[in-house]
Amino acid sequence: MVNHLTRGEVNVVVGYLHKVIPAEPLRTAALPIMVDNILSACKVHDIPVLLIVPAALREKAEKILSGTEVKIQIVSPEQVEAEIRKYL
Repeated sequence: MVNHLTRGEVNVVVGYLHKVIPAEPLRTAALPIMVDNILSACKVHDIPVLLIVPAALREKAEKILSGTEVKIQIVSPEQVEAEIRKYL
């Protein structure tokens, strides 16, 4: 569970965008608040978050996440390993 993380436990949180946001028909204006709540420990402890999104959907993902306060980096599946290594 991401909300129970503390500084020093992990260097980076990695996941798929579709695991953090609800399906398109269920999205509301409260989406940024929902994402911030899910990843609040990352914000509080300054833990980087990498969300995996196919390159073709990057712009759409950035738009969806634009209102969040958590620092989220969107990466394609091909970039994941290189980006994780930057935090290790």
